[in-house]
Amino acid sequence: MAGLAESGSNPDVDLLYDINGLAKDAPPWFDRVMEFVGEYGLLLAIVLLVLWCWWSVRRRGEEDAASSVAALVWAPLAAGIAVLVNVPIRGFVERPRPFLDHQGLEVLVAGKNDYSFVSDHATIVMAMAVGLFVANRKFGLVALVLAVFGGFIRVYMGVHYPTDVVGGFALGTAVALLLSPVAMALLTPVTRAVERSPRVGWLVRGRGRGVGGDGADAMVPGARSERAASERDLAA
Repeated sequence: MAGLAESGSNPDVDLLYDINGLAKDAPPWFDRVMEFVGEYGLLLAIVLLVLWCWWSVRRRGEEDAASSVAALVWAPLAAGIAVLVNVPIRGFVERPRPFLDHQGLEVLVAGKNDYSFVSDHATIVMAMAVGLFVANRKFGLVALVLAVFGGFIRVYMGVHYPTDVVGGFALGTAVALLLSPVAMALLTPVTRAVERSPRVGWLVRGRGRGVGGDGADAMVPGARSERAASERDLAA
């Protein structure tokens, strides 16, 4: 991988220059905005989407609220596990940052001297987005769009090759999907126990919401009314 990056005639490097070249033509204030969005903004936006979805789930208080909350808890956990999986991958590949091997890049963030493949940022945002999509398709689709845009910004900033981002997307997706059944099997009993607690039950179901709602907006299969079944929000 590192050897491939050293040549300026491969599509990965060509695309890097094409995307990063946009930063050279942009006004300084726009680059500062992109820097903030790429480093913090999109991750914060996805976290807020997860919290918004959780608030919606607990406020509705459907029969399967515990399963839905368990799926939402899995989203940040998947991101954390994916980053841990990435640690040995980065150490094995040992791919330098693109600006260390290629001249003329517009680097928007200084001090990035660790290895480049795969991108931690891309891994985190995609794992959370896929985890959110598992819990709720509507919120998840928005998160997926934000995650893809976040990957684009990492290349725009000059701190990653496009394949670093693609690798992060693949890693985050794999962890979020492949470990989801195990995670749900472990987390759902916990959220059900929390739901039954008189003190912290509000974390799963809003006050005054008893078990056995009408299911019109439930997040999991089988908890919806027939009218809303076509808009199923949870991919099991």
